[in-house]
Amino acid sequence: MDKSNNPIVLEAKGITKRFPGVLANDHVDLVLHQGEILALLGENGAGKSTLMNMLYGLYHPDEGEIWIKGEKVRLQSPRDAIERGVGMVHQHFQLVPVMTVAENVMLGDEVTRGGSWLDNKEAAQRVAELSKQYGLEVDSTAVVEDLPVGTQQRVEIIKALYRDADILILDEPTAVLTPQEANELFHIMRGLTEQNVSIIFITHKLKEVLAIADRIGVLRAGQMVGTTTPAASTESSLAEMMVGRNVILQVEKDESHPEDVVLHIENLQVKDDRGQMAVRGVNLEVRAGEIVGVAGVQGNGQRELVEALTGLRPVADGRVWIDGQETTHASPRQITELGVAHIPEDREKHGLVMPHSLADNMVLSTYYKPPFAKGIVLNKKAVKANGEKLVKEYDVRPPDAMTPASKLSGGNKQKVIVAREFSRPIKLLIAAQPTRGIDVGSIEFIHNQIVAQRDQGIAVLLVSAELDEILGLADRVAVMFDGRIVALLPVEEATRERVGLLMAGAAVQ
Repeated sequence: MDKSNNPIVLEAKGITKRFPGVLANDHVDLVLHQGEILALLGENGAGKSTLMNMLYGLYHPDEGEIWIKGEKVRLQSPRDAIERGVGMVHQHFQLVPVMTVAENVMLGDEVTRGGSWLDNKEAAQRVAELSKQYGLEVDSTAVVEDLPVGTQQRVEIIKALYRDADILILDEPTAVLTPQEANELFHIMRGLTEQNVSIIFITHKLKEVLAIADRIGVLRAGQMVGTTTPAASTESSLAEMMVGRNVILQVEKDESHPEDVVLHIENLQVKDDRGQMAVRGVNLEVRAGEIVGVAGVQGNGQRELVEALTGLRPVADGRVWIDGQETTHASPRQITELGVAHIPEDREKHGLVMPHSLADNMVLSTYYKPPFAKGIVLNKKAVKANGEKLVKEYDVRPPDAMTPASKLSGGNKQKVIVAREFSRPIKLLIAAQPTRGIDVGSIEFIHNQIVAQRDQGIAVLLVSAELDEILGLADRVAVMFDGRIVALLPVEEATRERVGLLMAGAAVQ
């Protein structure tokens, strides 16, 4: 439906933002109409988040103007944006896990009675009303840490609506959602627009943009390079607008030639953080020169499986062998020393030391070995030289090895991890959600690197919630449901329909 005749509720005119050595936004124009979903696409580092942070008052533009509902504004803080009806749902949720839904929603805007007492009952009632009004089913009394990720995101949206937001900025809202949860979110987004809420939707997933957006804006290198509509676009045309070149969206790989077993898992059982059994008797083998993909809805034991295999979580029962050596109770360093590379699910928690430089992060697995160490003394010159070499080889931007990891976009953080793990001799790669929340150009790069490792005779265990990624990369597909591997299929037999049913437990007795 064409929303271009609706009133303009938000407009950015000539927005420019500079950081030391970086022009993040270069005279960007953006228009949002009432009741519209505007999708904002761009590579990691294209300037999307910087622009949104200015529209939300977190940053201040060096040049340009922001207009909200016909009024020119200067947003000094998020509170200024909130007062004008702008709410932002961040990629990393801003929730307090041990508090209830109602407590999180009213945090900073508390309902009181008698002047000083928190009125939790009134807040819970208001949350319940918003949930019903906008189709956001949430139990206001539930503790946030007990909720699935998709429900936590609903809490974030309710938190914005609670403050009377009618302009919502959703930053990578599907990055941590299952396909089912993403579909539920799109239904909610459509329901919001029907009640005149306007939405800016930042994402890397081209299929989602074509499915949900009314209009599409594309940022590249800090500039708005064009706007279009889903009707006038394809995945390929959008990818080319984002990257500035033709992008191969389908993984190109030859037939695999599996050899000896590198990873052998026997009756593995692993508990989650609450002491409940999350992995229940898993048996699996991965051979040199093949990719085994583990498909499943998030929360069915995949995280605990990967953490047990990499030494980050204790094994409750069962045994694991890597290259013929038992590693059931081995430490992360012992496992790394056997030639195991690990791309972790949470790149910021388990993959990088955020305040440290790229050069330092690129030797986290080898800093204690020559040439990076002379006895107990770190050879900083060798560390820097290695970092400079790898940032060029793996196209990390900005290409400054001394930049702190915290300054990078998601895709470039992922490239740093890939560069570190692939730049040493390895026999087994365990990759968990390797392309979560990154752009099509970075996805293409990382997929090609994973296939190249397979072709060099490396055994690869790929765990992903993205079914397209599993079906595109894997030679065999293991489907995980309720902590068990319920099917192991050659990729030729792993249709989307069949795997989808298995993921949902429909074919499990």
